[in-house]
Amino acid sequence: MTEPTPAVRRSHGRAAGALRPCRIEIDVLKFAEGSALIELGDTRVLIAASVDTRVPAFLKDSGQGWVTAEYSMLPRATHTRTMREVAQGRPSGRTSEIQRLIGRSLRAVVDRSAMPDRSITVDCDVLQADGGTRTAAITGAYVALTLALARLLLRNDLKAWPLGDPLAAVSVGIVGGQPLLDLEYEEDRDAEVDMNVVATAGGSLVEIQGTGERRSFQRAEMDALVDLAMHGIAQLAAVQAAVLEGTLREVAEVRGRTRRQAPAKPERDLWGPPR
Repeated sequence: MTEPTPAVRRSHGRAAGALRPCRIEIDVLKFAEGSALIELGDTRVLIAASVDTRVPAFLKDSGQGWVTAEYSMLPRATHTRTMREVAQGRPSGRTSEIQRLIGRSLRAVVDRSAMPDRSITVDCDVLQADGGTRTAAITGAYVALTLALARLLLRNDLKAWPLGDPLAAVSVGIVGGQPLLDLEYEEDRDAEVDMNVVATAGGSLVEIQGTGERRSFQRAEMDALVDLAMHGIAQLAAVQAAVLEGTLREVAEVRGRTRRQAPAKPERDLWGPPR
């Protein structure tokens, strides 16, 4: 008879399908158009969204805006000090991959034609890393981006609201034979299978990064991990909605007024064609 796999003991006394305690604080920076500090367990990421009136050369005269991201970690965000990448002259491969992931994810929920001639750079700086820094960065980046776009709309710099469904991300994995949600550092280190899932609150997948770290995995295991991730993303989206409630209420009021103000018809349309 096969003995059952013992349950993995987790920090915060949480179950296999539970997130770490999540907190998002908004408007934490004085000068950025949008900013947020996300805390997911002991992982902390500071995010700033900065607006520019220039777009990359490949978008010039296209009528489209741009959203991009940068990512970095403080030297002592980890257990031992890491050399600053600026001292090495270029970002590491890991950093480049993560910031491209964040930028791609954000662009997936933005109608860039609604923000012409505007670029938003979202800077994600990891203050403390205990697993899941890239997914926490995406979840917090959506909040900072929303705040920046809301500021543009409220001061009439945008004519339409560019954002679609809320976006969040979370890690999942198989540790000790058990699927787990929101891996912290030690769980991520020991994971047999590791996966990052980016999705919208409406249930649409944006990106899945999955790796068999110590073994291959079956399609059924992958599906179970994605389901677990979607459960976590729904909870993260609820946290986002709570901190953005006031801002989104203002946005809804502005959008409602815009819809009610029908454009005036040209005079020739009022009188009809000449006879």
